[in-house]
Amino acid sequence: MKLAILSRAPQAYSTQRLRTAAQQRGHEVKVLDTLRFAIDLSGPEPDLQYRGRRLSDYDAVLPRIGNSVTYFGTAVVRQFEQMDVYTPNTANGITNSRDKLRANQILSRHNIGMPATAFVRNRADVRPAIERVGGAPVVIKLLEGTQGIGVILAPEVKVAEAIIETLHSTKQNVLIQRFIKESRGRDIRALVVGDRVVAAMRRSASGDEFRSNVHRGGTVEAVELSPEYEQAAVRSAQIMGLRVAGVDMLEGDDGPLVMEVNSSPGLEGIESATKLDVAGAIIDFIANQVGFPEIDVRQRLTVSTGYGVAELMVHGGADLVGKTLGESGLWERDITVLTLHRGTTVIPNPRKGVVLEGEDRLLCFGKLEEMRSMIPERRRRRSKVRKLPKQPIPEE
Repeated sequence: MKLAILSRAPQAYSTQRLRTAAQQRGHEVKVLDTLRFAIDLSGPEPDLQYRGRRLSDYDAVLPRIGNSVTYFGTAVVRQFEQMDVYTPNTANGITNSRDKLRANQILSRHNIGMPATAFVRNRADVRPAIERVGGAPVVIKLLEGTQGIGVILAPEVKVAEAIIETLHSTKQNVLIQRFIKESRGRDIRALVVGDRVVAAMRRSASGDEFRSNVHRGGTVEAVELSPEYEQAAVRSAQIMGLRVAGVDMLEGDDGPLVMEVNSSPGLEGIESATKLDVAGAIIDFIANQVGFPEIDVRQRLTVSTGYGVAELMVHGGADLVGKTLGESGLWERDITVLTLHRGTTVIPNPRKGVVLEGEDRLLCFGKLEEMRSMIPERRRRRSKVRKLPKQPIPEE
């Protein structure tokens, strides 16, 4: 295959390892500077210019988008997607993972274990938010910090309030998060490729430092993950729309707690700790997926007038409970079930013999009017439209 690696750091360890792994497997690979692209929307089809010339054809693109160029970098990745070039990490996936608040919102919708988190802007809401996450000590995080930068441990409520007030005064958005003391300055980094964890390491903070990032002097060691931790890492990456990701987890008393999903994980620490060819695993995965470019399913399915994608909830007392999909009457109403979500279990392309249970969620494609008719109506009070006053805008 012909592979493009988007990176502004061609000499970085991760970029060099990925390029070397691709070359060793006989692939043609080039490292392209993300900021030297120009998005061309002037022709009949989406296109890209690189260094002033039309970009040649590529089979796949591997984004290594830095934090400082997220907006332009994801725009370039999105253009590759529109050109049907395969990418393991979509523009939406990168954008979602880069914003810590957005990532937490998405993961919480899918029952992923995470440290208790709050987000507020008003000064009066800060103390109640600290109490909701478990009280001091509390962790304060900048929304777009990396490598442990912008992560502060506040030992007391008043200290936390002062830090948050100061950060808010400089127009910074912050998360307030429970301090997981049982993790004892350690966390797990799992490298997810496709639907499996290819390598994992435990990072331990140095001295009194509570942040375990390698860039902050932390040490690393290889670790074998239990099925529970592997499943949490893989599900988190998939939910975010990433096929290559570093998932950071704390070891809580009740199991894994996901802290972050990184769309451009560094390879040096995990390869040196595990002695595994992680870069090679990434290249092999991309080579096997080249024929299946990522597409925006909702975008493609909703271009038909009157048809769209919707999620239907099977409520506990609904008539559908206990019936099979074949008996549900959905097909007769021109509704196709694409995926069935049952708790944390996902059943793709469910067969007609699957028996529906209460609280199942059905991701469907079909006639919008038919799907709307299946949603219980909520009683709303219709406010009376009053007559316009004689003087709509009072004179001062």
